[in-house]
Amino acid sequence: MSKRIMSRKLLLVLPVLFLLISSCNLKKDTTVLKLAHGLDPSHPVHNAMVFMSERLDEISEGKMQMDIYPSGQLGSEQQCVELLQIGSLAITKVSAAVLESFTDNFQVLGLPYIFRSKSHSFNVLDGDVGKELLLSTQQYNVRGLCFYDAGSRSFYTINKPIETPDDLKGMKMRVMKSQTAMELVKAMGGSPTPISWGELYTALQSGVVDGAENNPPSFYTSHHYEVCKYYSINEHTMVPDVMVISTIVWNKLTDQEKEWLQQAANESVVKQRILWAQSEEESMRIVQEAGVTINYPDKGPFAEKVQKMLDSYKTKPELYQLIQRIRAVEE
Repeated sequence: MSKRIMSRKLLLVLPVLFLLISSCNLKKDTTVLKLAHGLDPSHPVHNAMVFMSERLDEISEGKMQMDIYPSGQLGSEQQCVELLQIGSLAITKVSAAVLESFTDNFQVLGLPYIFRSKSHSFNVLDGDVGKELLLSTQQYNVRGLCFYDAGSRSFYTINKPIETPDDLKGMKMRVMKSQTAMELVKAMGGSPTPISWGELYTALQSGVVDGAENNPPSFYTSHHYEVCKYYSINEHTMVPDVMVISTIVWNKLTDQEKEWLQQAANESVVKQRILWAQSEEESMRIVQEAGVTINYPDKGPFAEKVQKMLDSYKTKPELYQLIQRIRAVEE
């Protein structure tokens, strides 16, 4: 076996071994869940997870605890999902866009301008549609616990602002590995380029892509503002984050433990939304002070460009019905 192949296998096996070894010293009467994600510890989503962990400890009176491993310590987002599916990791955070690969219904959350406002998105995610989506991936050993606010995604670029969709022509824009995200950028005239989050800074710095799209806290905590000096707030999508748990782990919990965990997750949603709002305001201030030009283009032309994309869902009755249900939710 070549050294290269052996090293690749070690990279895949090491996170699993780490989880197994680290669980050897647990108290017999304490259930400890491992949570891993790729965000920086300063990120509001990470801080909400810390709150969730503290509340779980309090609610269960120490009978359930959570160990958190940020910054990709146990692998990329995709690797964490794979660890969940084999039961070697309990919980991780993914963008709702990632879950499109499990069920088509998650596509609707990534559709452009599907939500009329932040309050509208919260009412959808907290209601029946959100609850159904959280449970829709269980056959793949992944179960949703709750949705976290991930704000609105807008374009940030290296050399010029995006004032109209025409400005995207000929530009390579990084997107998540999501078919919906790729179709969106293509509909607006750009060239969608899927790149993992951890590799994006280098891709921007080396000119592999001309820009990307994301929310203000991610733009700031990733340090992408050091390379991209234009942030165009067109708010084309409001794709939420999803806290997911391995069904292998979930099914081993007692009914009481499941209740404790779900309560801690639900309470963390309220906390996370407060932390997110504060972080958005702070992030916008800091990147502007660092020399980033922020502009607010008219959203109308962007919405017009993607209308055909939305109309195409009429040929998919189940998804189109879901879109209609979302539109019927009050703000």
